Amino acid sequence: MSDLDFACKQCGADLKYDPKASALTCPYCGTENEIAAATDDIGEQDFHAFINKKQESEETYEVQTAKCSSCGAESTLDPNVASDSCPFCGDVITKQASSHKLIKPQSLLPFQVDKGTASSAFRDWLKKLWFAPNKLKKMRNMAESMQGVFLPHWTYDSDCVTSYVGRRGEYYYVNETYSTTNSKGQRVTRTRRVRKTRWYPAHGVVQNTFDDILVVASESLPKKYVEKLEPWGLENLVKYDQQFASGFKTESYGVDLEQGFEDAQEKMRPVIEQTIKRDIGGDTQRIINYSTGYKDITFKHILLPVWLSCYRYQEKVFRFVVNARTGEVQGERPWSAWKIGLAVFGGIIVLGVIVFALKNQ
Repeated sequence: MSDLDFACKQCGADLKYDPKASALTCPYCGTENEIAAATDDIGEQDFHAFINKKQESEETYEVQTAKCSSCGAESTLDPNVASDSCPFCGDVITKQASSHKLIKPQSLLPFQVDKGTASSAFRDWLKKLWFAPNKLKKMRNMAESMQGVFLPHWTYDSDCVTSYVGRRGEYYYVNETYSTTNSKGQRVTRTRRVRKTRWYPAHGVVQNTFDDILVVASESLPKKYVEKLEPWGLENLVKYDQQFASGFKTESYGVDLEQGFEDAQEKMRPVIEQTIKRDIGGDTQRIINYSTGYKDITFKHILLPVWLSCYRYQEKVFRFVVNARTGEVQGERPWSAWKIGLAVFGGIIVLGVIVFALKNQ
C-alpha cells in the first residue's frame, strides 16, 4: 500500500491526516480539508468464494513494502522518504521495496488520539510500572519517537452447527457417618451430608452465530499486547480511504486469510463449548467430543490505528503500543533485579518482626 500525496485546496501543500480535526490539515496555512464520507456500505466478502478466485479477484492489488532486516516487519514508507526507523524495533529500514499481491483493506478506524495525547498516556503508564529500572522511568523522551501505524486485522462472521456427545451430571446427597476427635480428645461419631453425582449420556446438535470475530493479522507485535488494546468500537468502522492513512505507516498482514480463520475458530471454541453445556443441562456437564461445521463464512480486512514505539534497554528491544482510538497503553517492560531483591529482603524482615512479636506476646 503506497502513500499518496493529497494537495491542500488552499495552497497546494501536501496534507497529512490530523486526528484532532478528523480531517486532512495543511501544516502551512492551517486549512482543514474534509474527507468526504463514503455513502456505500462496508460489505462482507464470501470466504470460500474469495479463496477459490483470489488470484484473479478485483479485491487484491500489488503493494510495495519496505522490510526490516532485523525484525522482519513489512510496512510502508512515505514516497519522498528513502529510509526511516522501523516502528517495531527501531532499526533503520531502507526503501528496497518488494512487491506482493495482497487483499485490499475494506475499512478502517481513523486515528482519534493524537501523538501528544498518546505520549502523555505512555508517560502515565511508565509512572505506574512497579519494579522498573530507574533509568527506564527517565527515558520519557521515548514517547517523542512514536510513529502512527495501521495494524492489519481480519474479522470473520460464521453460522456454526455443532453435533456433540457428552454426559449430564445431576447432584444428589447422602448422609455419611465418620469418626473424629472432639476438643476433649475423645473419639466420637458424627454425620455429614455428602454431595454425589449421577451421570447420564447426552448428545445433540447446537447452533451459534458469530459476528465480527477479530483476529490480529500482524506478526510484528506480541499478539497478547495487541489483543489487550480491545475494545476498538468496530461499529465505527469507515470505508477504506487512503486519505485517512496519509502521514501514517501501514503494516502488511503476516497472517493470511485462511490462517486467520483458524485463529478465529479458536476464539469461537469457548463459546461453542458453553452452548453445548447449556444444551446438556443438569448440574454439571462433561463434553466427550464434538464436531463443528462452519457455514456462510464472510470476512473483512480492516486496519486499526496505533501509536507505536520501542526502546533498547541492556541490548534488548522493548515495545509499547497505544490504542489510537481510546488511549489504552500496552507494552513490554524490563524489571529491576535489585528492586525486586530489595523488596523480597524487606518482606523477609517484616515477616521476621511479626513472628518475633507473636512469640513474645
